[in-house]
Amino acid sequence: MPRTSSARGESFALAGASWPDLHAGLRHHFPSAERLRRILPLLIAAFVALAATGLVTQIVHGKKVALQGAEVRLALFADLAAVRLEGQSLASSSNWQSALAASLPKGATGDGRIALLADAEGQIQARAPLDAQANGSLLTIIGPEQPLTTFGKDAGVLRLTLTDGTDAIVTVRDIANTDVQIAFLQPASVVLADWRGDARLEITILVCGALVLALLGGSLWYLPQGTARQDDSFAGEIIDALPGCGVWRWNLARGHVHWSAPMYRLLGKEPGEGAMAFAQIAGSLHPDDDLRGEIDRMLGQGEQVFDRSFRLRHADGHWLCLRLRGHITRAPQSGELYLTAMAMAVDQDLIPGSVDANARLRDAVETISEAFVLWDNQNRLVMCNSKYQQFHGLPEEVVRPGSAYDEIIASASEPIVRKRIAVEDKDDGDSRTYEAQLEDGRWLHINERRTRDGGYVSVGTDVTVLKESQQRLGESEQQLRASVTELRSSRRELEQQKQQLVDLAEKYALEKNRAEAANRAKSEFLANISHELRTPLNAVIGFSEVMQRALFGPLGHAKYQEYARDIHASGSFLLEVINDILDMSKIEAGRLSLDFDSVDVADIIEDSMKVVSQAAAERNITLGRHGPSRLMLEADRRAVKQVFLNLLANAVKFTRDGGSVDVHLSRTRGHVRIAIKDTGIGIPDADIAKLGRPFEQVENQFSKSHQGSGLGLAISRALVELHGGTLQIKSREGQGTTVTCTLPARAQTAESEAEAAAASEAQAATG
Repeated sequence: MPRTSSARGESFALAGASWPDLHAGLRHHFPSAERLRRILPLLIAAFVALAATGLVTQIVHGKKVALQGAEVRLALFADLAAVRLEGQSLASSSNWQSALAASLPKGATGDGRIALLADAEGQIQARAPLDAQANGSLLTIIGPEQPLTTFGKDAGVLRLTLTDGTDAIVTVRDIANTDVQIAFLQPASVVLADWRGDARLEITILVCGALVLALLGGSLWYLPQGTARQDDSFAGEIIDALPGCGVWRWNLARGHVHWSAPMYRLLGKEPGEGAMAFAQIAGSLHPDDDLRGEIDRMLGQGEQVFDRSFRLRHADGHWLCLRLRGHITRAPQSGELYLTAMAMAVDQDLIPGSVDANARLRDAVETISEAFVLWDNQNRLVMCNSKYQQFHGLPEEVVRPGSAYDEIIASASEPIVRKRIAVEDKDDGDSRTYEAQLEDGRWLHINERRTRDGGYVSVGTDVTVLKESQQRLGESEQQLRASVTELRSSRRELEQQKQQLVDLAEKYALEKNRAEAANRAKSEFLANISHELRTPLNAVIGFSEVMQRALFGPLGHAKYQEYARDIHASGSFLLEVINDILDMSKIEAGRLSLDFDSVDVADIIEDSMKVVSQAAAERNITLGRHGPSRLMLEADRRAVKQVFLNLLANAVKFTRDGGSVDVHLSRTRGHVRIAIKDTGIGIPDADIAKLGRPFEQVENQFSKSHQGSGLGLAISRALVELHGGTLQIKSREGQGTTVTCTLPARAQTAESEAEAAAASEAQAATG
């Protein structure tokens, strides 16, 4: 394109230099920029290489310094601890840990350091800190092939791999005047932790710096090799680089406009030379577009960025839609305002005021679910949708573009607002957002804002469902908090109850131990006192029997004979009671041993019945035995006979005169069953549970006339259970009692039963 005249160059003067002068200056400096583009990558590469070399050297040196410093500190701690331990006697095992703790200087166990104190055999007797995982001997920790335990301080501080695979620095010191050694260990990972952090930081800085330099070099490399030439008519390379776009240079003070050649071609005109008056352009503007008015409004508001769409008439008569974008600047010397902008063709539907665009906008506004209204800067209605019309109850003839705000408000039926809540903390003059609750319970979220041309837009959204959800959520949150509070209270109560249970359990255990101790003391006392009483009691019984029989001559009076008989009877009864107490004490103390042998139960029953037969005959009580004549089982004969004697004696004792006592023998499923049934006074159901306890008796009018210690049935039950059997009592008051004794045919004690049950459970678990 041809160059423009000097007049156009003067109108686009910038800082006192014309466009050709500026272009010539750029060309003068162009060769140095080209050389810089070629040299810069080499300079960046050399700098990065030099920095990397220095970084590697710094990292290697830093690692060496870190290790040397750690070794020096470890040696100092070891020397000081060895001096403090010098001459101490460490023969007692209780002194090792305290001696080690007293010898360590402040900070000796910091930074992962471990101190170990070993005896003459190398076994570790103390460690610091106490939670250090170091057991066995020094050789099992440090390793047998190192020279530290042999040479001590002369070996210095070595970096070793411990037996557990840990990389550590280690030193050992021999304690003077003792056979004790102290060792200090510190993992290399702890020593090098700070060094690794510094190395990462330095590497990161180097990489980031290299990336920044590379980006700067790349940006310079990809710059164009020459500066685009410009002239005062917007011709040359810039015009050719912007096809389909027109450039405007508008002197707002003088009203002169310079167009580039593509701008002329957009309008179907031949490019002209020189500036044109804006009045010429205004004649081609669409009547609805006020470009100068927009400029004046921007200048009044202090805006500098211009972005507007407008229509210009094309050379063939149709309207061309353009979008002009640029900045308003002030010339440095003249101080005049210029609009430098670029114009490009756009779709006509994007131009405000076009019929199709307004139709599309109305359809879009109508389809939204919010109430929408737009007012212009004169408080006239621009548009609104049916939601807004329904909300305010507006008639159709009022809702038309251009209607005044006062006219519409006069025709509207305003809803009654019960509550208004500001959503934002502050309201400025251009926007406001709030929530309003209507009389019918609905909630609206209303957003009102100023438009750029001074108008006003308002959008109201029905948020009733959201508010109800928030309310339900708040209620649920409140209930949840109440539940949490209740749970915390329950937890505190449970913790208190738990503590009470713990206290009660401790008290129970204490009282149980006391009771067991008291019971043992009672049993031992009864056993001892029984032994002590039997000796003089045997003498009393023996002498009374001698006096009763008058072995050494008559007593001289009949009353003496009667007294001797009473003394013998009382002594015999007392001896039986003492024997029962002694047997019960042995059973409770676990000192009664059974001698199992094959015995005939039928024979034992016959002997026991003979013993009580005289007492039964005196009261005309019939004794009967039923069952096999021979019934063998493995048991202690003396204990079994004592059981049956006690049971038969009780049956005869509590049977009325003329009654009967029957004994039934039977065998069933490896057990022998002996049932002793009487027709005596019977036992109430409430008292059956008490029978079998030591010194427990069922008191009634009949039993008060009979003597007894209350130990017979308890001894019998204990002896039966020692044989692995059971004793069962069934009775009806006034009709009689049946005592059934079940014994295993083979010897089986309570201990053997427990062992058999445990063996069966173990077999079931493994099987």
